[in-house]
Amino acid sequence: MPRQLFTDDHWNKLKSALLNLGIYDKPTLRQTVEGIYYRMRVGCPWRDLPAAFGKWNAVYKRFNAWSLQEKLMKLFRVLVVEPDLEWTFLDGSIVKAHQHSSGAAHEQETAIGKSVVGNTTKIHMAVDAGGLPIHFSVTGGEVHDCKEAPELVAKLPLVAKLPLVDYMVADKGYDSEALRAQIRNQGAVPVIPRKQNSTIGNEERDWCLYKYRHLVENLFARLKRFRAVATRYDKLKRNFESVIALACGFIWLPM
Repeated sequence: MPRQLFTDDHWNKLKSALLNLGIYDKPTLRQTVEGIYYRMRVGCPWRDLPAAFGKWNAVYKRFNAWSLQEKLMKLFRVLVVEPDLEWTFLDGSIVKAHQHSSGAAHEQETAIGKSVVGNTTKIHMAVDAGGLPIHFSVTGGEVHDCKEAPELVAKLPLVAKLPLVDYMVADKGYDSEALRAQIRNQGAVPVIPRKQNSTIGNEERDWCLYKYRHLVENLFARLKRFRAVATRYDKLKRNFESVIALACGFIWLPM
């Protein structure tokens, strides 16, 4: 029997959230969800899913249908409960796109772009003061952090259902006066160092707080324990977003 991922307590919490999203309580529901997470954890093709999880095609169809209906993204939002927004950290991480992720239908959005390391996707992430994920977006790997940041920042109060409090921390890749103004307009103080060639300098930066930016790096390390996050195998953007949403939701389960 393949190794299972959920304790009974965690499964009961996850099951309750799934049922609230309109997912049927079939006798094989836990088996199906465990199969989805198994594929995420080991990065195997769907066809190589162990028979203990049921027919691979049935597990894939459930995952694909839930992804199409955005239920897995909604699941992540349901599991984000009372985030600590005293500090919010932003960062992006590039993942390589496996050759199996190519070949999607032309009308479907893929979010795979060309960067210096080839076909890649970038995950743009926001985490709270406890290092827990609160929101993310997915773009092609060539998209600069500062270009995607305004949309990411704009959605944070809506996702968390709370106003931003105190500080938003990011690295030099987010050095933009327009972004700083947007953060201030949302009630937070930007802690973003200026680039080396800046004429303004960094004297006003809270360097003690900036050192805690490792929390978002730690989160990426936790997410990439799932091999289907560390290397992208999914052809469609929505399916890869669902994989990240499930990985983020799993991190919230013990909370």
